[in-house]
Formats: sequence, structure tokens, C-alpha cells
Amino acid sequence: MVGISVMPHAGDMSTAVTRALRVAGVPLVPLGPETDGIVWLGFHDPVGLRDVLEQAPGARWVQLPSAGVDDYARAGVLRGRDVIWTSAKGAYSRPVAEHALALILAMLRHLPERARAGSWGEQKGTSLHGQNVVIVGAGGVTRELLRLLEPFGANSVIVRRRPDPLPGATRTVTQEHLRDELGTADIVVLAAALTPDTRFLIGQREIATMRPDAILVNVARGALVDTKALVDGLADGRIGGAALDVTHPEPLPDGHPLWSQPRALITPHSADTTGMIEPLLRERVVQNALCFVVGDPLEGIVDPELGY
Repeated sequence: MVGISVMPHAGDMSTAVTRALRVAGVPLVPLGPETDGIVWLGFHDPVGLRDVLEQAPGARWVQLPSAGVDDYARAGVLRGRDVIWTSAKGAYSRPVAEHALALILAMLRHLPERARAGSWGEQKGTSLHGQNVVIVGAGGVTRELLRLLEPFGANSVIVRRRPDPLPGATRTVTQEHLRDELGTADIVVLAAALTPDTRFLIGQREIATMRPDAILVNVARGALVDTKALVDGLADGRIGGAALDVTHPEPLPDGHPLWSQPRALITPHSADTTGMIEPLLRERVVQNALCFVVGDPLEGIVDPELGY
């Protein structure tokens, strides 16, 4: 009999997930020697997960709650264990892609400026139809965003580790061609995992390559962008605007220059709120638990070497 433990026990999320697993008939056991699989619900808590793994030496599978696993990779939790790791990657794609589209439209229509205005002002705005959109990353968010962009007839170029094509994209290039694509982009969307190779992927040189009217949108991880370079680029007019759902550091401190930058729009990591993701995570957990019990393939498998 395969046994699965849900940790930690506290909180509404744990209660809802445990109830869903019981309803689905998944065999649940207390954490310990009988644990074969762990559903870990401690968001961004690699230390807690390490302690749990020490109490379940026979665990062969761990389900992580977030789509990005950079916290766990950076802490070294993913390596050196004979464990199948799965994350929620792909599970939250729809709300995050929806948020990315909202940020794109808000920037093109100058909504940050209008929200701060105290007088009528001049008439301006840009249509999304036919725009050149460069999307960095090729996961579930990118695939869903491509679907949302299709009615606008956008020219979408994907920058990813491998040159494999994606449905809905005009073309795909590898990361070494990023700067070439930045120079032609009206909109740049960051939807990539945070790894040592992508940390500060957008820095001073990349911003200098972008057009002065281009818009940067980040719905992935704040550290994909060198914040100082972005602040300087916005202040000097080297980039048209930036819409950020994630920042580095995060939360963005009160008084930070980005808060007062008129061409910046910041949302507090709300592309996938708890209320949005709870049913999606519950569905992913139950699906993977049932597959693990019978030995079927799992969704969202993480490569510990790549870190996503």
C-alpha cells in the first residue's frame, strides 16, 4: 500500500487539499516510515521541507506547491535525493497569462499615467493589434498567453533554451539571440523560470538594446531583472515603460524609486492570488497523487539540475 502525507497540517489550504485527497480515495498516512509521497504545502519554505524529508526517509515523490522552485533549488533541497519532484508549473497558467495581458493593455493605453492624473491631459494610446511581442520562456504561462494574443494578430517571438517551436508563435529562438529580438520588440514579457542562467537576464545592456518606446512586463520572478538598471533606464527614457507583478527585492520597499516612476505599473505578486490558485493546486495534487499510487506519469516534473 502506497502512503501519502500532507504537510504542514495547519491552514485552510491543507484542510482543503487533505479533504480532496480523501474524497478521491488517496491513501493518507501520518508523516513517518510509511510515507511514500509528500504533498508539501509550505510555500517558499525549503528549511521546513528539509526537516520533513528527514522524518520520511522512504519518500519517493514530493509535490511542491508553487510553479517556480528557485527557493528550493537555491537551498540545495532538490539535489542528492532519490526523489521525483513535481511542482505546480502549468497549473496556474491561465490566471498569470490573464494578468500579463491586463498589464500589456494597461501600459499600451497609458493607464498608470491616467490613474495618477488630476486633469484631462492629451489623447494617446497604442493598439495591441499587430504588435511585436517577445516572450522569454516557453512554459504554461507562455502557451496560454499565446492563445490570448491570437485574436490581436500579434507577431509573437519566443526566446527559450531550445529552438523547438510553440503553437501560436511566429518563431522561436534560443537565449543567445535575446538581444537581437529585444531591438525589434514593442512588448517584452518575462515568463521564464529563475535559474542561475536567467538571474538578471534583463540588465543594463539588454535595456540599452530595447527601443525607447518598448514595454517590459514581468510576471515570473523579480530577479530576472536588474532593478537598478531598470530604474535608470526608465528615468533616462531608454525604455518606454515597465509593468511588474514581481520585483527584486520583494516586497518592493516603501519609498523605492519605482513607486514614483510615472511609467511603471506595479502589482503585488497578485497574478495568482491564493483564492485563484487553491482550486488549481488542489486539482494538480489530486491528479498527481492518484497517478503516483498506480505508477502513472506525473504532471509538472522538475529537473533538479535545471532548477525548473
